[in-house]
Amino acid sequence: MIHVSFQGERGAYSEAAARSFFNKQIETIPQTTFAEVLENTSNDKTQYSILPVENSLEGSVGESYDLLYSTSLNATGEIYHRIKHCLIGTGNVNKIDTVYSHPQALGQCRKFIEEHNMKTIPAYDTAGSVKMIKELNKSNYACIASKEAAEIYSMPIILDNIANNLNNYTRFLILSKGNNSETGNDKTSIIFSIKHEPGSLFRIMENFHKNNVNLTKIESRPTKANTWEYNFYVDFEGHQKNAKILEMLDTIKQDTLFMKILGSYSYAKLS
Repeated sequence: MIHVSFQGERGAYSEAAARSFFNKQIETIPQTTFAEVLENTSNDKTQYSILPVENSLEGSVGESYDLLYSTSLNATGEIYHRIKHCLIGTGNVNKIDTVYSHPQALGQCRKFIEEHNMKTIPAYDTAGSVKMIKELNKSNYACIASKEAAEIYSMPIILDNIANNLNNYTRFLILSKGNNSETGNDKTSIIFSIKHEPGSLFRIMENFHKNNVNLTKIESRPTKANTWEYNFYVDFEGHQKNAKILEMLDTIKQDTLFMKILGSYSYAKLS
């Protein structure tokens, strides 16, 4: 049996994404924080962790990127999971004045919330907000979560598909202690910081162009160590064990203060 750590309560989008990725019988292990999710796998309590890293509407999940910098686990897979937000509660939509959910979900449903003049209260998890609403038992309170979460907690769905844009996907990374072999349909993720010299970032980016390697994402995050210093998170097509990619990474490393290869994994497509 495969054991997978995820953040949140039963019914969380992370749990659904894990089941979709492995497409087989798995044991999902809920954790309160993203850090605990990774610790579980690092300590061999689970074989895999799943971590949300970016959403098509709200952008990157900063906490996840910061944890990728420090974890010893490798990125071994990715999945794009369709997010379908529902308004869940026992009251009438016109009488609801307060809505709970994870900050990302609240942002993804901002237009609906503003149109109904609802007060927002951030929760640690979408599925956890359903549990909170059930315990509060107030008809003027509701939450935003998945249909599956509503079913798990036996709570009514007031409205479904309430996101600003119905084309709403979250990208998740699968992390483990293992590594993947090259398949020919791979993506690699790296983190690096650069020297404070004119053209440092350009010289690094130029290597991708010279080697005809397609960049799929570049993201900067504060280092937390020094003010106005950043780590760069880059995804690109290719596998770290491919000879051309390996040579390119060796060249890039010479222009960085720090470089970490997060891992190589099969390229996921929107479903």
